[in-house]
Amino acid sequence: MTSLWLSERAEQPWAPSALDQGPHSADIIVVGAGITGLMTAVLLARAGKDVLVVEARTVGACATGNTTAKISLLQGTHLSKIVAKHGTRLARAYVDGNREGQDWVVQHCEARGVAVQREDAYTYAQSAEGVPSAKAELKACQAVGLPAVWDDDADVPFPYHGGVRLPDQAQFDPMPFLDSLAVELLDRGGRLVEHTRVRRVSWRGKTVRAYVNGADGRDVELQAGRLVLATGMPILDRGGFFARLKPSRSYCLAFHVPGDITRPMMISADSPTRSVRYAPVADGERLIVGGAGHTVGRERSPSKALEELSSWARIHYPGAAQTHFWSAQDYTPIDDLPYVGPILPNNESIYVATGFNKWGMTNGPAAALALASGILGGRMDWARAFASWSPHELSGLPTALQANLEVGFDMVKGWITPATRTRRRDPGADEGGVVSGPPWHLEARCRVDGKEHRVSPVCTHLGGIVNWNDADKAWECPLHGSRFAPDGTLLEGPATRDLSASNPGE
Repeated sequence: MTSLWLSERAEQPWAPSALDQGPHSADIIVVGAGITGLMTAVLLARAGKDVLVVEARTVGACATGNTTAKISLLQGTHLSKIVAKHGTRLARAYVDGNREGQDWVVQHCEARGVAVQREDAYTYAQSAEGVPSAKAELKACQAVGLPAVWDDDADVPFPYHGGVRLPDQAQFDPMPFLDSLAVELLDRGGRLVEHTRVRRVSWRGKTVRAYVNGADGRDVELQAGRLVLATGMPILDRGGFFARLKPSRSYCLAFHVPGDITRPMMISADSPTRSVRYAPVADGERLIVGGAGHTVGRERSPSKALEELSSWARIHYPGAAQTHFWSAQDYTPIDDLPYVGPILPNNESIYVATGFNKWGMTNGPAAALALASGILGGRMDWARAFASWSPHELSGLPTALQANLEVGFDMVKGWITPATRTRRRDPGADEGGVVSGPPWHLEARCRVDGKEHRVSPVCTHLGGIVNWNDADKAWECPLHGSRFAPDGTLLEGPATRDLSASNPGE
């Protein structure tokens, strides 16, 4: 399972595999080498700061390299939700931040020869029931000054009952963009280390200490004046962001299509979500179809929704042949606005950037601009819509209460009734995964590619019991979205350590 953007990608020469070069200190440590982390690092390096970027996997390996990569200010029905909760003024600030992020990315790409396609973006109704939501998004766009219009017909091969069109948006392959950022960072004296995971963080006075996995298995201490967590879900529990975000997983399929491919970027206003764009490749173009989203760890069989998504694409694009399949994780904030800034009020040591709600190609750059400005002593007028701590979050308290009640339910359910978390059949013969055993000795067992794995199902974050994702072939925690490979290796999430080994002898 590799995205179109990451497939056939050669290993890049810039990053050592461990902290075996350079000092273990910096002015600023940035954790995460996706669009937010690398752009923040470059902006700080341009200002003369000594910057060290630490990435647990490889550049772009998580959200950025697995996105649909739409650089759009029209974001499904997101803007109408913000207007309804926070009013036009704060919604306009949100759009201003996204616009500035969009402009920065496009201009950077143009200056460095990174290909960008300018296309119109649509939020459309795929049924009569979706028209009111699409109309509400049009009204919200017009209220904040976006030049959106209503199109009764979009000349697309799938059901269309009208939609909002915003002209001249953008899309790209995000990996050449990340590569250009990494090259600039190194050219300016910054450092980038891959395959290095931050396990824990502490701070006292003006010194932040980050402890990462060393080559010999022991943690290595890094020191900095400031630290930026650009990891999707913050890996620190301080600030309680794990309780203020809802983790979602969504899927993408790429197809070779013998006929014409839809030119605008499309996303449905009603469910099930259908997202469409084209992507230039070496031998022509590919159709990218996205959807089948679900809360991480709580979908009984994600593969069923994925099969429906694939069938939808083949019906409406006859002859479509699948070439790639991938998925990504996103985080929805309780009040529909991102969290960007200090991890705690008035803290000037550790910063976070999260809650982009599937629109990281504009929110991520906006977050980087806001973070770099704040760290360097500047101010973005629109940054109030991205604040990590703000009175406007009170509007999300009912959502937070509901979300955390669900988390509590899943915690109890996981320990008391593991049989209800079975995925497919017992994996003794077929592929699949299951959690079984008494509460005092639960075991997660799966079979993938003919190999069986047995691990503890207890998530290393806050002790939730993982579920099996039969689409991604991974263990997922339903509490806060930590994900693990079949053998228990940590993939992503607020957890910082692998699942422990199962001990059948106990």
